[in-house]
Amino acid sequence: MSAKEKAKHILVELKGHAPFTLFGALLGIVFMLVFKNVSQASNHTLFAIFHPAHVVLSAMVTASMFRLHAAKQRFFLVLVVGYFGSVGIATLSDIIIPHTGAALLHLDVPTHAQIHHGRQAVVTEETSTNPVQHNHDPHTRQHEHKTHRIHLGFIDEWYIVNPAAFLGILIAFFLPRTKFPHTGHVLVSTWASSSYLLMTLQPEMTTAVAMQVFAILFVAIWVPCCISDIVFPLLFVKSDLELAGPCTEHVHHSHPHSSPTEHLERRR
Repeated sequence: MSAKEKAKHILVELKGHAPFTLFGALLGIVFMLVFKNVSQASNHTLFAIFHPAHVVLSAMVTASMFRLHAAKQRFFLVLVVGYFGSVGIATLSDIIIPHTGAALLHLDVPTHAQIHHGRQAVVTEETSTNPVQHNHDPHTRQHEHKTHRIHLGFIDEWYIVNPAAFLGILIAFFLPRTKFPHTGHVLVSTWASSSYLLMTLQPEMTTAVAMQVFAILFVAIWVPCCISDIVFPLLFVKSDLELAGPCTEHVHHSHPHSSPTEHLERRR
């Protein structure tokens, strides 16, 4: 398959993924509405569950693909490919895109009412503890908002995320399989991205905010999903294989043709 044919096939797959990705983003909004009133500690716990789960699934797919079609490679190379392929894609999907999107759309910045309420709380507390020395002008105090720093799971929760990647790689090394329910993979990724947004989101979930969050989730699901499930498998497809049509693993846009992964499965 020529580079032009591969590029054309990737574009077809991207189009085919769009309806499924729309559905996943909508489920992400529902997830955020359900958990919008929980504490930040609870949001962090949700992220600490779904992000490592996403890493495990990505590691299994990535390492399996490499293991099956580069069988002579040693475990160390499978480990390297599986680790960077899983942690890299999961970090992009669950953290970098949501964090960047929230920053660009200023969703990580508190509203004026929230800032005023926070300052009033500080004034009340300090007045009650030391009414004489308190400076009554809150604007003279340093309460400027600092946006949330990026929370990198493989660094901040290295003791969870990295073992999750190694677990997925080990499973793939001894039981290499590339067929997994795509719906489950996307849902776990969606919930990880949504829980990260809940950790950084400041404004209330109004209709306008929900539309912006929907756009972030769409990109967070679409781009990494296509890198993991389309671009990466195509790297292993030999030129004598004919590929056509969006993949059938996506239950919401089934087609009579086979996906790159299915072609590879038949070659095993």
